[in-house]
Amino acid sequence: MRVALPSRGRLRDECLALLAHAGYPSSVFRRSGAWATVQGVEFIEMRPRDAAAALSVGQLDAGFLSTDIVAEHELDGLASTPLGFARSTLVVASRDDDGRKTVADLDDAVVATHLPRIAEKYFAEHHVRVRVLEMGGALEGVCAAGIADAIVDLRETGSSLASNRLRVLDVIRPCEAQFVRRDSGGLDSLVLRVEAVVAARRQRYVMAHLPTDNVDELTEMRFGLAAPTVLPLAGRDDMVAIHFVVGADELWVRLEELRRLGATSIVALAPEAVLA
Repeated sequence: MRVALPSRGRLRDECLALLAHAGYPSSVFRRSGAWATVQGVEFIEMRPRDAAAALSVGQLDAGFLSTDIVAEHELDGLASTPLGFARSTLVVASRDDDGRKTVADLDDAVVATHLPRIAEKYFAEHHVRVRVLEMGGALEGVCAAGIADAIVDLRETGSSLASNRLRVLDVIRPCEAQFVRRDSGGLDSLVLRVEAVVAARRQRYVMAHLPTDNVDELTEMRFGLAAPTVLPLAGRDDMVAIHFVVGADELWVRLEELRRLGATSIVALAPEAVLA
């Protein structure tokens, strides 16, 4: 099975870290460069655009891509797992001194982008006539210099837009890294591991000692998995050990609730994998 990996940049680093966490050693890619077979899966380092093109014609079985590239190559119909990193927002932006307030003000404008299909579809849906100029590289300076009236581009922090005195006219969609694949049983193991790691990054595993009388109240709390595990403590009738999984974003609220219930010896850990 052939799987494309980003050939450079932060997306590549994040994907290699994810694979290493899932039991696919990433050191082989640093040694071999563009190609390596790991546990029966053939990983090929490619530019995401090239990987999407190859995936669209069936020359690859899967790839680690970003949402914008997936949409640009019309791969939205394929199975996909959001990975939770490389997050950004696809926006329409123009110069902050051009008097434009909305996308409708771009009628007859020139719009630079590295995503021509998305841009053309977006403006057609909004009934705005524009000329789409396909370009690569950093687009903010192109707009600031007046080569284009606006851009359709990714925004991460917004600092680059601000430094070039551009403002956002509209948000097209949120974007993040995705593991996209065709329907193929040969990738079942890889999909299982990737999804288990992604799920684990959103959860925390909590252990504590709790007064026996408060177990019923504990079970009324929300958990990441079905229910808490309650175990006896050696030599104690008044306390039990509890184990449960909770969402990482609500960990501290749950810890405060445990304290209110009289819990002690509380330990919270990041799990390696979660398979519900």
